[in-house]
Order: sequence, then C-alpha cells, then structure tokens
Amino acid sequence: MIIVLLLGILVLVVGGCACVVWAERGGPRWARVVATVTLTASELLRSSDKKRRRGLNPSSQDDD
Repeated sequence: MIIVLLLGILVLVVGGCACVVWAERGGPRWARVVATVTLTASELLRSSDKKRRRGLNPSSQDDD
C-alpha cells in the first residue's frame, strides 16, 4: 500500500515538473496553472525547510 502511495506522489511530482517545462514553452492554460501550483508548493516546502533548519540550530547563521 505504501508503494502505491509513493508511486502516486512520484507521478504527481514528475507531472508537475513536466508542466513547468511545458508552460515555459507556451503550453496550454491548464499547464500554466499546474506549473504555478507546482512552483508555489516548492517555495512553501523550501521556506518551511529553512525555518525548520533554523529551529534545529539557532546559533548558526543562514547565508540564504
């Protein structure tokens, strides 16, 4: 069951990346919407990861 879940997540990630590339080349409107959602989700994950890392080691300074 967990394999099916992980495969589903992998398909969504690969599909999102494909839509980002396709939207950059002028794809259809739905591809641009999916690309926007994918990029927004990646920014949210990136910022939450930075916050989590700062919380684990508050004495270090982040150069980002």
